[in-house]
Amino acid sequence: MARAEPLAAVQAVIQSYIGACARGDVLALRALFHHSAVLSGYLAGELVTGSPEPFFSAVGANPAPVDSGLRYEARIDTVHIDGRIATAVLRETGYLGMDFVNHFQLLEIDGQWHIVAKLFESL
Repeated sequence: MARAEPLAAVQAVIQSYIGACARGDVLALRALFHHSAVLSGYLAGELVTGSPEPFFSAVGANPAPVDSGLRYEARIDTVHIDGRIATAVLRETGYLGMDFVNHFQLLEIDGQWHIVAKLFESL
């Protein structure tokens, strides 16, 4: 199997993140994040730092947008790649009742891209 071009591969990871959020698929989200990933940001004005576990719990505890009919939209603003590191900016509207801007840091490890950090702010 031919190796995907880096831009397409990073965009595919972020699109998979969007799909997993829309479906409330915690297992799929976990698979996108590296096992030592970190998550930091502001949720409703409160600082959140640590692992992505609280995010995974929130996704699992709330109705999935596709099942509930809630309006959820997401768009990738930018992707920047330098060798085996990448940054992607994702804007979400209507996720868990809020809007978000997310900055993902990704690493290519053994030919696969993984999210190693997520910085976010609810707007």
